[in-house]
Amino acid sequence: MVTEYLKTIGIKTNQPVGRGFLYPYDVAFSSEGIIYALNRGNLGQRVGTRVQMFNFEEDWLGEFGEGRGTGPSNFMIPISMAFNSDDCLHITDQGAGEIKVFDSAGIPIKQIGNSKDQKINLTEPSGIAIDSEDNIYVTDQARNSVTKIDQEGSVEFTVGELGDGPGQFNMPWGLTVDSSGFIYIADWRNDRIQKLSPFGDFISSYGESGSGEGEFNRPSSVAVDSGGTIYVTDWGNERVQVLDSNGNFIQMLRGQATLSQWAEQWLDANQDELTARNRSNLKIDWLPVHLRSPYQVSAQTEHLFWGPVSAKIDKSDRLFVTEHSRARIQVYKVGK
Repeated sequence: MVTEYLKTIGIKTNQPVGRGFLYPYDVAFSSEGIIYALNRGNLGQRVGTRVQMFNFEEDWLGEFGEGRGTGPSNFMIPISMAFNSDDCLHITDQGAGEIKVFDSAGIPIKQIGNSKDQKINLTEPSGIAIDSEDNIYVTDQARNSVTKIDQEGSVEFTVGELGDGPGQFNMPWGLTVDSSGFIYIADWRNDRIQKLSPFGDFISSYGESGSGEGEFNRPSSVAVDSGGTIYVTDWGNERVQVLDSNGNFIQMLRGQATLSQWAEQWLDANQDELTARNRSNLKIDWLPVHLRSPYQVSAQTEHLFWGPVSAKIDKSDRLFVTEHSRARIQVYKVGK
């Protein structure tokens, strides 16, 4: 199988509203195929934190969220998103220690995790996934754990503790659930992916620290397509790795970004910027040894991934890779 590049969505902006991203962190897809992008924005300046809505053709459909704060529509440190079967969007807010729930129009429904009337206690929720029965799975970085919450709001299990053994975690980040209910967790500081059963029992572990094939440096997110193929955002190595269902290496994605429609429209309206861009060299063919780290290479080569923080698969088996540092989403066709 080969995963093929399709397109890029996005453009960087410092504006607090409208098209464009500032530190995007995740995407989610409604039942109608609308794409929701979690835009973290500049947390220090409290600018640009919101959820933006658009379609695959890049038509702008709106946004919601009121920036930094602890209210139902505010975010402190938003991390990840997932829809349930009723098109309710669940967003983890690590800074507020809760999951915020919205309808598809962005109207707040409830908050899960830190309210006084909740039995669910979250400290720093990060990754979130929802299965076909609307069970919620959430990683907690501070507690090094994974919690399953049923659709009635009761905790079914919490597993994990600090460590590097089977079923132990060190700052777990993103996670996903496959069609059979198996749970995959990006075990960030342990540089591996762990697979758990639907009941939270350890099944297997994929990867180790390094920069080779099948090795990871701070994996931030994991996705599984309908055929069981696994996609890992290897954040510290500035790449995405594709693994088979047993965790064996298949393919390395470094990034193939082209200009999005939003970027083309902006450049068309800003001819001076277009002229400067056409004169520039957007690909560095040679760098001195001290500037050849994955970070430095990606920072100076436009088409490569830079800060690949999230991998998500939509219903059409397209892979969406969100890059926080280049404020864009690269989309790939999943191979069969």
